[in-house]
Amino acid sequence: MWNYLAPILLLVGSNVFMTFAWYGHLKYTNKPLLLVIMVSWGIAFFEYCLQVPANRIGYTVYNAAQLKTMQEIITLAVFVVFSVTWLGAPLKWNHLVGFGLMIAAAFFIFRE
Repeated sequence: MWNYLAPILLLVGSNVFMTFAWYGHLKYTNKPLLLVIMVSWGIAFFEYCLQVPANRIGYTVYNAAQLKTMQEIITLAVFVVFSVTWLGAPLKWNHLVGFGLMIAAAFFIFRE
């Protein structure tokens, strides 16, 4: 059971780090670009510390397509929360439709 759940939990954690590494600096556009790059790189290190074990553990019970699909859906879910709470961006109907289509895609990827 742990091999099924651990990749999901690790991917959620890794995506929180990566989302902050990629987009967190958008609130601080007055900071020098080189500083932002270095800070983002440092944050991304922790993303890899979670991402690599997630895929290593997950590959024992999921195939590569399933892991990638899981990663993309988790990425989008984390980004939606981040975008609304950190950046103050509105969540629009077309975002929800797109998210629903990705969930439909995952349904087909995970079908045997």
